[in-house]
Amino acid sequence: MRVRFPLPDWNELASLGDDAVPLLATALLIARDEYPALDADLYDALARSHVEHLRPLVERIAERTAQMAAINRHLFDELGYSGDHEQYYDPRNSYLNEVFERRRGNPISLALVQMEVARRLGVPLDGVSFPGHFLVRLPVDDGMLVMDPFNRGRALDVEELRRRAQPHLGGQAPDDRALCHILHPATHRAILLRVLRNLHAAYTEGEDWERAARCADRMLKLAPAEHEALRERGLAYLQLGHRHGARADLARYLELVPEAADATALHERLVELGLEAPRLH
Repeated sequence: MRVRFPLPDWNELASLGDDAVPLLATALLIARDEYPALDADLYDALARSHVEHLRPLVERIAERTAQMAAINRHLFDELGYSGDHEQYYDPRNSYLNEVFERRRGNPISLALVQMEVARRLGVPLDGVSFPGHFLVRLPVDDGMLVMDPFNRGRALDVEELRRRAQPHLGGQAPDDRALCHILHPATHRAILLRVLRNLHAAYTEGEDWERAARCADRMLKLAPAEHEALRERGLAYLQLGHRHGARADLARYLELVPEAADATALHERLVELGLEAPRLH
């Protein structure tokens, strides 16, 4: 009997704890918006095939770092998963079905594959919402091993991590305490929100407002308190000519974030469109 791999309901995700949100299933749910005929069972089976190939080898290895090295070797060297350096912002790099099929992706989608395989093998790999490129981390006896899935799982030392973070922190390299905070494991919800933000950015850049609105809507389904997503959906609705939806979203955003840097501009935009806007306080 075939065991099916169920996908969650968008309307149920907000009620789940941050790490109770199923990572692989929700990533495939995001992809199903773009690929309605997506067969989740197929991609679960692909993940299982990677795991079952590795299991005999990993079970013979006692040291965690050596187990991770075997996983990386299989995924990146033997199967050919790799970062798409040529078309980094291609939306296909964010859709997990495409990543499984093309074996190309961006940092976070490759991390999702790497994490799923490692965790099914009992290797506790976590994601890290590092500034710039998403990373993964593995606890080891004397600290943690931080790796870059976009570059074949290469290990990163402390100095490289500082250099990578520096441009995103006003030019200031983080001290040990700040770096430890940055390297804190990302929750499942945070990871999936970052996937959606990447897609939203790609579609906004390409002025594909329908898909940009959809991504913002999915962010709100996943995390209703994401006020910026309310703003982004409202702005996409404006571009699509959905005046009432735009008014509702932007007015609500202004109520929730009255001190937003763009509050005055948004208020004026609503007035220009002849839509009633909330008063600024």
